[in-house]
Amino acid sequence: MKSLLWVTGICAGVILAAFAANAQDLKTDRQDIRQDGKDVREDTRDIRQDRRDIRRDTRDLRQDRKDVREDTREIRQDRRDIIKDRQKLRDAYKSGDPAAIKAAREQLEKDRRELRGDVKDRRGDERDVREDRKDRRADERDLREDRQDRREDRRDVRQDRRELNRDSDARRGR
Repeated sequence: MKSLLWVTGICAGVILAAFAANAQDLKTDRQDIRQDGKDVREDTRDIRQDRRDIRRDTRDLRQDRKDVREDTREIRQDRRDIIKDRQKLRDAYKSGDPAAIKAAREQLEKDRRELRGDVKDRRGDERDVREDRKDRRADERDLREDRQDRREDRRDVRQDRRELNRDSDARRGR
């Protein structure tokens, strides 16, 4: 009889412990689902921001490429002007007029300065193009990572829901 009471007591203790553990599992599963849902929403926000960043970088890249083309056009024009100025300087030397020689030299130097400035501008714009490409690649990488994170978080939500259903079914005695 004593052993029967012992066995009954032990069984009752095991059942109560399992019931309490099962209730704790349900609470934990619900918390996990809530947290994973928050993670999915955060990843979705990150993805939207990454897309905006990529669009901005693409717009900047187009503008910088346009600036490079304009600078290249200006450089070509400056080189044509320098050729004309050299010819004018030669003609001024042939004429022997000191005022014409001085004016031709000044014009040649002015066009050379403009050429150097335009070359410097183009170099800066080319650097900007490289930086914008690098930024866009980084943003595209971030987008891929955020998409992967969201996939994993969605997978976690599904897994947590399965566990919640399994735990609640076990608690109901199914």
